Amino acid sequence: MVKDILMYVLGLFMVAAGVNHFVHPRVYVRMMPGWLPWHGPLVFWSGVAEVVLGVGLLVPATRVWAAWGLIALFLAVFPANLQMALEPERFRKIPRPLLWLRLPLQLVLILWAGWYT
Repeated sequence: MVKDILMYVLGLFMVAAGVNHFVHPRVYVRMMPGWLPWHGPLVFWSGVAEVVLGVGLLVPATRVWAAWGLIALFLAVFPANLQMALEPERFRKIPRPLLWLRLPLQLVLILWAGWYT
């Protein structure tokens, strides 16, 4: 039962995070490492991926596929989280320790999604 509840928490969290990419795209563009091209499209498509994979996690027929997709997504966005930690002056509203805490949080999210593979 706990596993099912946490699945819905993760799925809905991902949908909300994905929608936030469309509501506040500038925040996500600022997170992007300079070496990555096409910041705007990458933010848009990562938002789409978060919504689709979050919903997919809640559908039994697509759950395993979506869980693997979330793992790949969490790995793909790691450079943006690292960029935030390395350039805290660009994110003054977020305390520095929280910027660094986002990095191990990625591992927690990967393990969480992996529970549904």
